[in-house]
Amino acid sequence: MSTATYAVTGMTCGHCVASVTEEVGKIGGVSAVDVDLIKGGISQVTVVSEAPVPESVVRTAVGEAGYEVVDATA
Repeated sequence: MSTATYAVTGMTCGHCVASVTEEVGKIGGVSAVDVDLIKGGISQVTVVSEAPVPESVVRTAVGEAGYEVVDATA
């Protein structure tokens, strides 16, 4: 299993969480997506997958939901 955490800007509500969770959850091999919503700040998105997922793929999925990854840690 692989876990990576991403800092995401612009998320302010439950709908934001649902959108990001849905888009990131579509990535092949992703088994869980956990979003820690921090209103007025930078939220954390943790992705659990069978194997490491390229950061660029997660950035694209978050972008599809309308938000931006600003930092990532494995």
